[in-house]
Amino acid sequence: MSSLPSRTARTMAGALAASTAALVCAGLLHPVPAAAAPSGQPSAHATAAVLDLDGAGGTPVLHGEDRAYDTASIVKVDILAALLLRAQDAGRQLTPWERGRAEPMIRRSDNAAADALWRRIGRAPGLAAANERLGLTSTTGGPGGKWGLTRTTASDQIRLLRAVFDTQGTVRAGSGGLDARSRAYVRDLMSRVVPEQGWGVSAAGTGTSGQALKNGWLERNTTGRWDVNSVGRVTVKGHRYLVAVLSDGSATMADGVSLVERTARAAVS
Repeated sequence: MSSLPSRTARTMAGALAASTAALVCAGLLHPVPAAAAPSGQPSAHATAAVLDLDGAGGTPVLHGEDRAYDTASIVKVDILAALLLRAQDAGRQLTPWERGRAEPMIRRSDNAAADALWRRIGRAPGLAAANERLGLTSTTGGPGGKWGLTRTTASDQIRLLRAVFDTQGTVRAGSGGLDARSRAYVRDLMSRVVPEQGWGVSAAGTGTSGQALKNGWLERNTTGRWDVNSVGRVTVKGHRYLVAVLSDGSATMADGVSLVERTARAAVS
């Protein structure tokens, strides 16, 4: 679902207050333009990484400084990947209990479901063990129950997206990445996020076919500034792109969404 700034503003108006309260509790380089912050306030920054799955080379292109950002709710894709690896190793599918939390966690960004599955995977140590298998090198799980304060880079998010959307080799219990069934499950959920959360990297795509994403947004208590992120797959002119845009320092959530969307469009174009 592609989202223009005006439509984004209208869509957020009704849901922003409730979402904010819930999420606050949860806790080759090119310059990326961002609105200037008032004196004494941190500036907004964004980093994008893009990989053309149908292009030559297979090397992501980075736009901005590849530093660490808070994940907010994009970590829910990583939590689900860790959960699926645990199920693979046990030679089973997800239980009804696990599925009953995985679906709202991705499709509606349900925080209570994420809390439960964060505990299920063993919190930060469990996430780290999964990420080692998935090839992530710069992601650190949040402290205690604060999964939203996991730190990651745009490059690591492309590695995670490749584990979901790219073709993998044979996977054996206890080693390797997600198998075909697990990858298809994550892709399906990411392609069916609720419409009001369809903003973000989708702005870089043409039409809704082939799009799948997960967004995250979090207001920091210390500064009142917003972390706004979006990761996923879009299709442009017949090419499938994996796109990760991470940002922080926006004055409002709407500002952060606008920054993420224009960064995504610039990075893919």
